Amino acid sequence: MPMRSCDRLQEALLQCHRRMPEPARRSGCRHLNKALAECFVAEACPEEFEVVRSFCSSGGTSLKRKQCEEAQFSLSLCLSRHQRQYEQR
Repeated sequence: MPMRSCDRLQEALLQCHRRMPEPARRSGCRHLNKALAECFVAEACPEEFEVVRSFCSSGGTSLKRKQCEEAQFSLSLCLSRHQRQYEQR
């Protein structure tokens, strides 16, 4: 079940898939696919998602790269918890 704040993106992606012929679909709908995926992740784990965006948005010092890795790991754990909860339903 899609999250309400992502509904418009999901509908736009579905429309893109309907309109685009198969060979061009992957590249033609890529921006919507990425935006929808980010929307789902941001809805599921908002705090962890923002930390990843903050620390991983650009290169930087070795400390910032380490913080980015830690933030990505925290986001991964959060998403895994949601996946386990979904599977247990």
